[in-house]
Amino acid sequence: MIDALDRSATHDQHDVVITVNNLSLAFGKRFLFKDVNIQFNPGNCYGLIGANGAGKSTFLKILSGEIEPSSGSISIPRGLRMAVLQQNQFAFDDHTVLNTVIMGHRRLYEIMQEKEALYAKESLTDEEGLRISELEGEFAELNGWEAESEAATLLDGLGIEESYHTKLMRELEGGEKVRVLLAQSLFGNPDILLLDEPTNHLDMESIAWLEDFLYEFKNTVIVVSHDRHFLNQVCTHIADIDYGTIQLYVGNYDFWYESSQILARQRRDEKRRAEEKAAELKAFIMRFAHNAAKSRQATSRQKLLEKLDLESLRPSNRKYPYIAFKPERPCGKSVLRVNRLSKTVEGVSPLKDFDLVVEQGDKIALLGEAGLKTLLLQLLAGEVAPDSGNLEWGQTIQIGYFPKDNTRLFQGTENLVDWLRPFSKEDDDTFIRGFLGRMLFSGDETQKPVNVLSGGERVRCLLARLMLQGPNVLLMDEPTNHLDLEAITSLNTALEEYDQVLVFTSHDHQLVASTANRIIELTPGGFIDRRCDFETYLRSPEVKAQRDKLYQGHRRLEL
Repeated sequence: MIDALDRSATHDQHDVVITVNNLSLAFGKRFLFKDVNIQFNPGNCYGLIGANGAGKSTFLKILSGEIEPSSGSISIPRGLRMAVLQQNQFAFDDHTVLNTVIMGHRRLYEIMQEKEALYAKESLTDEEGLRISELEGEFAELNGWEAESEAATLLDGLGIEESYHTKLMRELEGGEKVRVLLAQSLFGNPDILLLDEPTNHLDMESIAWLEDFLYEFKNTVIVVSHDRHFLNQVCTHIADIDYGTIQLYVGNYDFWYESSQILARQRRDEKRRAEEKAAELKAFIMRFAHNAAKSRQATSRQKLLEKLDLESLRPSNRKYPYIAFKPERPCGKSVLRVNRLSKTVEGVSPLKDFDLVVEQGDKIALLGEAGLKTLLLQLLAGEVAPDSGNLEWGQTIQIGYFPKDNTRLFQGTENLVDWLRPFSKEDDDTFIRGFLGRMLFSGDETQKPVNVLSGGERVRCLLARLMLQGPNVLLMDEPTNHLDLEAITSLNTALEEYDQVLVFTSHDHQLVASTANRIIELTPGGFIDRRCDFETYLRSPEVKAQRDKLYQGHRRLEL
């Protein structure tokens, strides 16, 4: 909190950067926002959070002017430059990577283009010569001579190597394009920076670089992210969307979470006491309304009852699913032995002569290139057959597999109860609906056909299935994808408390750091296997040296 105050105090350009006055946004009769009033001040980083569907991305679009509110206004001091993380990966396909970054400062790029066009002429008129002089002056004021150097530095920090800087955007892969667009938004020291899920498609090294960049950034940042570690590292404030309004908290995500839990408990207690008081008053009125001696007292209590505002005491709209993995039986001494496992995919051998011994209590986080991690989990789960080598599971092992791509599991038209029934030892609908209720499917939602479920709903269904199966080995490939912060928090707690064997991949730093006791990194040159926690792994000089050697001559897209 002291750091947040210091960062605000050093910025004296404006007292307030963005002022939101009585802002409302309605779709028909439904209000997404209603009478929102909030200020964003210079030097602060605001984490915008809220349940899925609360309107986080929509609010950023309102601030950027992409969406017009139904009513209210947004005031930004004249002359401030706003940068927005672009979501369209194909919008800049005809431009070079370096130019795409510089286009983040529109005015500077326009000057560069106009200068280039004028200098390309064989001769200039007096007016054109004067124009060049004006452009050169403005170019220098905007730090144009450092533009290419700054753009290259941003690209390097985000893992885009120098050999790619002169390529056209269309030559890059999707994840690489996202990194370039992020560099574009950071370019040129914008006064206001709006970032929607900036850590998507970033490896953990690039995320750490971005955290450092935003920590040192002196202007105003408003960011939407499901990465709790990232929010904790960069945010000075949390802006919480709940009940169609936005409440501001000073501090990072963990501070908000603890504060909100205390506040929720207080509200629940207040509501319970108010309801008890209301019941007491109603009983008194019923007993004495017709008693002349007590009628005046009953009337006064009726007025008191009418003043009780139970709605104002409602708890937070946030709902946390209950997730707990309880194995039917513990693992035996023999869990898994993998010997010289190899697999070729499309003529390439990403996995060759892989050996692994998994023991009781192992919680293994897999790091490395995404496709390679997924391939290994598919091999372990029996979804894909190896070309050579073998793997042997212990006789007591029962596997629960969470695939990264779950599309094929939700192709049918059966409802959620019928979809989950084959995995339940109880055939009773009430029992199955109870499990779905734990995962926040209530009432008619349990009758939805599974082929219309959203990404987050599918993940919650898969987690319910795993809970019913009771495995003693969990194989999980990016289980936090599509989940909101509340569900991620519940899953994190469940995996911390799970006392059997876990092998998983995740880009959620906090999940890996709080759960894993063993790290295996898969690289093009081999693999690293360390029995340690994630933070120790990242800090180890020996691991760094080994990683550098194994990655020599290869690109590092993920960690």
